[in-house]
Amino acid sequence: MKQEKAENLGIPSFSSPALKRHSQVATPERWLMRQLLRSLGDPPIRVRFWDGAEMEPCPGEARTAVVIHDRLALWRLISHPMLHFGDDYSLGRLDVEGDLVEFLDTVFRHRPRLRSSSPTRRQLMERLQRVRRNTLRGSRENIHHHYDIGNAFYRLWLDHEMQYTCAYFPDPDMTLEAAQRAKLDHVCRKLQLKPGETVVEAGCGWGGLARHMARYYGVRVKAYNISTEQVAYARERAAQEGLADRVEYVLDDYRTIAGEYDAFVSVGMLEHVGAEQYHVLGGVIDRALKPGGRGLIHSIGQNQAQPMSAWAERRIFPGAYPPTLREMMMIFEPYDLSVLDVENLRLHYARTLEHWLQRYEASEPEVEQMFDAHFVRAWRLYLASSIASFTSGSLQLFQVLFARPQHNGLPWSRAHLYRDHNHKE
Repeated sequence: MKQEKAENLGIPSFSSPALKRHSQVATPERWLMRQLLRSLGDPPIRVRFWDGAEMEPCPGEARTAVVIHDRLALWRLISHPMLHFGDDYSLGRLDVEGDLVEFLDTVFRHRPRLRSSSPTRRQLMERLQRVRRNTLRGSRENIHHHYDIGNAFYRLWLDHEMQYTCAYFPDPDMTLEAAQRAKLDHVCRKLQLKPGETVVEAGCGWGGLARHMARYYGVRVKAYNISTEQVAYARERAAQEGLADRVEYVLDDYRTIAGEYDAFVSVGMLEHVGAEQYHVLGGVIDRALKPGGRGLIHSIGQNQAQPMSAWAERRIFPGAYPPTLREMMMIFEPYDLSVLDVENLRLHYARTLEHWLQRYEASEPEVEQMFDAHFVRAWRLYLASSIASFTSGSLQLFQVLFARPQHNGLPWSRAHLYRDHNHKE
């Protein structure tokens, strides 16, 4: 029997026999919808109502349209668009005509930009959106919600190494597999890993980076993760590939990291830490790095501090928050860690997501068998909106390289980053 994953994601279902689909949209409802579009910056999209009536954009020519199937969906959209568009699209009460990514990119590009990114404003928005905190218990619940829904699901649309983070495309036409390998090398080269060194990884996903570092750079890795399914998978792969003596996967929170290491690395975990915990993460790094140590944090970010959309935070990524570069400095400054290099791979993540969405859509029949139609639509929207967030500049992808202040073994150029990425198997 299929699981009702829409319910597990917290999406309410609605039955409204009193709301007749053939009833006509009222003039006040059209006016309210126009006001909503105006508040979003008047994006050039068309609105089609359940009775066949349409609302053209003002101004501009529409290439895409939102279709509202009943009156309740309209009122929900007007009352809380950042939450109810996602919920009602997932439930099939709203549809998009035309390319979904193009529709979302259009909306994101036209919505007014924030003029204030004060911590007070962000904290107020978090309270209104009921963001789930990343305490020790909260982090486990948040990670379980997103990552422990089944390795079989992610295997349908990720690469062979199960890399669920931004790939690196030195050639835009590379395959996803080649670009993910290039990302792993890009990280390792920035860290200047040498045989015999020790590395600690915080938030290792399915373990691909740890295995890559051990196999091709001759280091020993201790990798921490609180996702039960990911750690089980990572341990099995390491054993199969003869790497269990060089890679240890620890089912525990990053805050419990112990020992001293030559390098610290975290790829795709900072989004789950929460800004209120950055001083804690900085303390973990400070006690884990040897005197000559260095580290790299790879994270989704943003230009101005604001929480994720209410829908994404509640239904897909509970507890997630992409930081600004200013906020990331709260990790480094208190512990006198020197930032050596910052790179933004925003468009690389958009290209990565395009590959994921293409593979996901090809696998939708299998996804529906695993879960249900609501889940299929929710994750299609999540992947499409993520692409649009990066192409529109709403989200960034930061790689920040740092080291102890006494670390002087720095390269005089970036030439070492762009060598041949091929490895002999």
